[in-house]
Amino acid sequence: MLPFKKLYLIAYNAIEVIGWSYVFYILISHYGDNASTLSLWDKIWLPLTFIQYSAYLEVIHCIIGFVPSNAFITLAQVSSRAFLILVLFSLPWEFVESSLCLPYTVLSWSITEILRYLYYLLNIISCVPKFLTWLRYSTFMVLYPTGISGELWCIYYAIVYSMSHPELWSYALPNPWNFTFSYLYLLIIIVLTYIPGSFILYSHMLSQRKKILGTKVAVKKVK
Repeated sequence: MLPFKKLYLIAYNAIEVIGWSYVFYILISHYGDNASTLSLWDKIWLPLTFIQYSAYLEVIHCIIGFVPSNAFITLAQVSSRAFLILVLFSLPWEFVESSLCLPYTVLSWSITEILRYLYYLLNIISCVPKFLTWLRYSTFMVLYPTGISGELWCIYYAIVYSMSHPELWSYALPNPWNFTFSYLYLLIIIVLTYIPGSFILYSHMLSQRKKILGTKVAVKKVK
């Protein structure tokens, strides 16, 4: 690996570990802070938005060959979460606070990403402990379903709210552009894409798990 490429990826993954650790800290500390009058969304929206949208750099990493990952799969993973941030912004903050969908989803996201970026970081410098490799390619079997169900839970709240507020982020006819857009219908379409999309992403991770962990088991048997 070229020095610049290596240093850049080390810096990027280190920042992501720190960022997601900070999001996780905000989430956990919020429920132990009885003195604060701020809501969880008040505390977490800015760092969560920044760290989530910074993941689009990974798509660029794939395209320019910095990492061997599939650019399409990476784009799908990043975009689903980035869209959910927009969904949360479309709702009144008190509407978000009335449900556990936000902490439930962020908890799954943060644990997944801390493990993932820490694995990538240590892998670059070739010092990944075995337990971290196992966690990276095993915890997703629980965290992916919880994360996806949390995202769908949040979108469900947005659908319910949009049904009573059809003008929300929508553009109705007649208008000068002769164009119509329904935010409610977009949410429904997104939910439908989760069916094949979740299967593809989960299958991809299962194949990666078999490739990484299965190969090591095979090598041990040969030895």
